[in-house]
Amino acid sequence: MTEKTDKKQKKAEGTEAPAAAAAAPEAAHKKAPKKTAKPAEGQAPAAEEGHKKGGKGKKAAAAEEKPKDNIKYIVRIANTDLDGTQKVEYALTGIKGIGTRVSKILSRRAEVDPHATMGYLAPEQVDRLRNVVENFESNVPVWMLNRRKDVYTGENRHLIGVDLTLGVNEDVNLMKKMRSYKGIRHERGQKVRGQRTKSTGRTGATVGVVRKKAEPGAGAQEKK
Repeated sequence: MTEKTDKKQKKAEGTEAPAAAAAAPEAAHKKAPKKTAKPAEGQAPAAEEGHKKGGKGKKAAAAEEKPKDNIKYIVRIANTDLDGTQKVEYALTGIKGIGTRVSKILSRRAEVDPHATMGYLAPEQVDRLRNVVENFESNVPVWMLNRRKDVYTGENRHLIGVDLTLGVNEDVNLMKKMRSYKGIRHERGQKVRGQRTKSTGRTGATVGVVRKKAEPGAGAQEKK
């Protein structure tokens, strides 16, 4: 009996020893505190966290570079208030007489990125844009000007802003004084360039198609 009990005790001791040895490193691993890397000299810990997170750090850096308070919501060029939140190539189209194609040419002549935001431009860049717009004829080919061989001066000009609206009104008034066909059509408020007027362009007290009312005795006579 004593021999059997001794064998059982030895087996129990043999199984307990490896189990305790395996549990010891696990407990030590759990109890050990996590080591945090110290930031190097001259490097902020917030920058490291942003770099680890990826896109969030980049967005924060971009926000620091371009704060919203520094943007100019209105930029004045050629006596016109331009939207500072738009890109340069689209903001310049706010000037009457300048389209997207011309705005790209002007921005490149002024050495300004056409895809940059208008409100974030430096004062020097805005001044360069003003000079290019004022000297429009010298920065754009002749065939892109909107008033070649002016009636009064004979020069090649490009009208923008208020000058363009005044120039158009002067031309219309000149045609009215000459009593030309186009001038008379302008006076009457009708279409000028040969469009049809039978079905479209009706103004004033015009009446559409009206059906004639049948006489009361006509139906009885037809039945007979």
